[in-house]
Amino acid sequence: MTRVVLATRNAHKVEELRGILAVTCDELGLEIVGLDDYPEAPDVVEDGITFEQNATLKAASAAAITGLPALADDSGLAVDVLGGSPGIFSARWSGGGGDRANLELLLAQLGDVRDEHRAAAFVCAASLVLPDGRAATELGRFPGRVAREARGTGGFGYDPIFLPTDQPSGRDRTLAQFTADEKNDVSHRARAFRALVPHLKEYLSS
Repeated sequence: MTRVVLATRNAHKVEELRGILAVTCDELGLEIVGLDDYPEAPDVVEDGITFEQNATLKAASAAAITGLPALADDSGLAVDVLGGSPGIFSARWSGGGGDRANLELLLAQLGDVRDEHRAAAFVCAASLVLPDGRAATELGRFPGRVAREARGTGGFGYDPIFLPTDQPSGRDRTLAQFTADEKNDVSHRARAFRALVPHLKEYLSS
């Protein structure tokens, strides 16, 4: 097995990525682990101004400290009427109050915005950095709109207020009402990491 480190200490994200890349892991003999296996890994200051920059910062740090191929992502919710915000500040939109505070603040900010103007997209940049410095980054977008209230108990972050587009007729579920498998099939994170697969195959076979 070839060990690949995901630059996070969030066990949920590690499990999610294992699900997203299950076929690729089987095909290439990959084992995805998180930074909990590497307590010496430092926390990275995400001072980039784009999702791509922040993802690359995290992957490069993980590759340098572990000597392994490293993956990382940076993602957030971009709301059209807010000019793309919260964007890279999604996780700390409320000033550090956590997921519930973040989405409650966003709902309050959009309280008077009509449904037709609540378009948004989840955006994810996924980066692969090898110890020899080779790197690749891909971007995934998952369009939808912001609901008027939170619904569902699955997922995390802004999932309970995000209504994906292109749902079957009669369905109007938030992403928090999707099953894990459904989410892994269509999410921004799935789209970004699956776009990295050709790079994984090229780099790890050379």
